[in-house]
Amino acid sequence: MTAPFPPSDRTRVRRAAHYAHYERATLHAIIDDAYVCHVAFADASGTHNIPTACWREGEYLYIHGSNGGRMMKVMGQGTQVCVAITHLDGLVLARTAFNHSMNYRSAMIYGAFEAVDGAAEKRHAMEVFMNRIAPGRHADVGPGSDKEFDATTIMRIGLGEAACKVREGGPRDDEEDLALPSWAGVLPFARQRLAPVRDAQCTSPEPEYLAGWARR
Repeated sequence: MTAPFPPSDRTRVRRAAHYAHYERATLHAIIDDAYVCHVAFADASGTHNIPTACWREGEYLYIHGSNGGRMMKVMGQGTQVCVAITHLDGLVLARTAFNHSMNYRSAMIYGAFEAVDGAAEKRHAMEVFMNRIAPGRHADVGPGSDKEFDATTIMRIGLGEAACKVREGGPRDDEEDLALPSWAGVLPFARQRLAPVRDAQCTSPEPEYLAGWARR
């Protein structure tokens, strides 16, 4: 599915609406560049916003956790949630204080999580997760025992109700401020991969899938 998804009342961007994106390709790219999302929900003890590992397959975002964890228990009740992902790409320095901004890519997903049931389905989901961490990783590690899988809840949320906001480029100064002597421009950010650090007790050779990790 590549068609844009129409905004709902919850996802329609009203503030700085010109930064809004409702294309599936944009949403997929933001999720696929993330290792962590934040899940916001409310229960009897209040409102929570919990960071957790995430990955995507098709039109679903996946998370996992202990069966006994509060978030997994609440999600299992069909609770409505908001999932957020943000990538900071730069600080935008304008000529006046109130025109400063940030370059970013963000996504918000609304809905309810559903459990991934069945041993084969759970193992497949975790295989996708392992290979998301490093392509080829799943074949190189222990697959996990039945006991470990029985103690783990894997959940997914559909991407049908979502919105993205993306800002890029330089400062947008007012015309009357362009003559001010202040420096203006962008202080870029980029996530950097570093060379793998071997565990002190690891004697295995570095696998081929990690070759060039720091250069990718």
